[in-house]
Amino acid sequence: MMGPLLVGIYVFVLACFVGFEIITKIPPTLHTPLMSGANAISGITLVGSLAAASSGELAMSSVLAFVAIIFATINVVGGFLVTDRMLGMFGKKRVKS
Repeated sequence: MMGPLLVGIYVFVLACFVGFEIITKIPPTLHTPLMSGANAISGITLVGSLAAASSGELAMSSVLAFVAIIFATINVVGGFLVTDRMLGMFGKKRVKS
């Protein structure tokens, strides 16, 4: 039988392949709504990592939760900046005076 590590690697490789195939087939007009959805998912990750950090059970889980908070915050802020810039591309052109 396959061990848990081998199953995890198998699922990871399949997820990478499927994710790549899906991402490459998305038209540019759908990137903004998908980025907004990704921001929502990252927000959920941020809330979950905050809950894990506040549990205070083990020192290692608190460290990993802190790292997750940092990465999720970077992802949320960066995603909103990219979404804002993409939405600005669809707006009216401003005339410089």
